[in-house]
Amino acid sequence: MKKRIVLYKRLSDDLMARLQARVEVTWVDLGQPDGLARLRDALPGAHGLLGASLRLDAGLLDLAPQLEVVASVSVGVDNYDIAELNRRGVMLTNTPDVLTETTADTGFALILATARRVVELANWVRAGHWQASLGAAHFGSDVHGKTLGIVGMGRIGEALARRAAAGFGMRVLYHSQRAKPQVEARYAARQCSLDELLQQADFVCLTVPLSAATEGLIGARELALMKPDAILVNISRGRVVDEVALTQALRGRRIRGAGLDVFVQEPLPLGSPLLQLDNVVATPHIGSATEETRQAMARCAVDNLLSALAGERPANLVNELRRA
Repeated sequence: MKKRIVLYKRLSDDLMARLQARVEVTWVDLGQPDGLARLRDALPGAHGLLGASLRLDAGLLDLAPQLEVVASVSVGVDNYDIAELNRRGVMLTNTPDVLTETTADTGFALILATARRVVELANWVRAGHWQASLGAAHFGSDVHGKTLGIVGMGRIGEALARRAAAGFGMRVLYHSQRAKPQVEARYAARQCSLDELLQQADFVCLTVPLSAATEGLIGARELALMKPDAILVNISRGRVVDEVALTQALRGRRIRGAGLDVFVQEPLPLGSPLLQLDNVVATPHIGSATEETRQAMARCAVDNLLSALAGERPANLVNELRRA
């Protein structure tokens, strides 16, 4: 008899066919008004879950006594109670590596767009304001030759360091729990304290996972340490930054600007004060949002799920990594 899974993320036809050949699939569209109710109805017989952006708490897990594995189509796992999954013996898998380069591209796109005021000036042109040559009031700032500070030197951080050093001749500083000798050797990067990084970097890029240690990592004190012409880029998680403090710093021009792909509340409310500021480039969490990468992530998640349900060790087992 096939095991049952609940799928709450659309898959391509080939991946859906692959799943259906191995397991019984119940599709739930969480975007529909009755989506959560249908999910709850499907959980009692589920051996596996596959999807993303679902906050899976003890209440939902109580409805799934046969659950063996949750295959998240993401690299971040802050939506999951790891301790609760461990207690129940439920495996959690994610999709690292396949989104590294794409997310690093997004980080650099935000660096360039914010430094060169691309969005602001493109809208200015569309509004018919380009009537003469630009003056100093519309100048941006250079990226090449500047200092990039990377907070969190994991896979994405290293991909950013490579782009910065090899492509833009930038000096690279990084703050991480552990030294990364290979990154230092390859890109002449230097490990330093968070305070030193904030004081010296022209661009501060956040790539850390969300945890108790990183929530609110960048607040009023940290923003005050940054140079007045520095730019903050966040491609990690919204709650890593105190958005109230950031809004105040941007409004007061205490830093030059911010490129933000993640927010405390997503989708970002139209009334957010961040959207009222011309020195903010805000994108809708597009870090991994390319056709190629999202397909690769889905394929990885399917591999993880089928391996787990077959009694094998999934390639990307988060629980085990967390316990190590």
